[in-house]
Amino acid sequence: MTENYKELIPAGFAADSRVWVYQSSRLFMLSEALHIEDLLNNFVANWNSHGAPVKGYGNLFFGQFIVLMADERATGVSGCSTDSSVRLIKQIEELFKVNMFDRTTLAFLLKDKVQMLPLAQLQYAIDNSFITPDTIYFNNLVQTKDELENKWLVPVKESWLAKRVTLSM
Repeated sequence: MTENYKELIPAGFAADSRVWVYQSSRLFMLSEALHIEDLLNNFVANWNSHGAPVKGYGNLFFGQFIVLMADERATGVSGCSTDSSVRLIKQIEELFKVNMFDRTTLAFLLKDKVQMLPLAQLQYAIDNSFITPDTIYFNNLVQTKDELENKWLVPVKESWLAKRVTLSM
């Protein structure tokens, strides 16, 4: 399951293409996912920076993560074009009554399902073996296509979380 998402990332984008990952507070229903796909496709088709089209990509991964990508080798993404992407995400929040900007809730892959956990409960989850050093963590702080492909889904022990908690190996 974890490797399949890479097949959806377009090959024609530079490795240093900018990436933004937005995590929903819940899994989207199929009808919502289809609506989001339309919104993303429409946004990317019309994404501009200072009047120049942005080579962009948008997709919903695992039914819960919206990924936007811009290949800045073609057109740089400035404040206004970034703001337009944030407006899209806020529109999605409002339409579907979800939170897309909560950075204190973490996502893990447990038994092939995305499971959410508040950061404040992480040590408890580790101490009680709900989360192990090898549990896959969604590192939504990735910033490039290369990082999305290689550092988005990582074991907890290889993530920034390892410095925040005590892991028993």
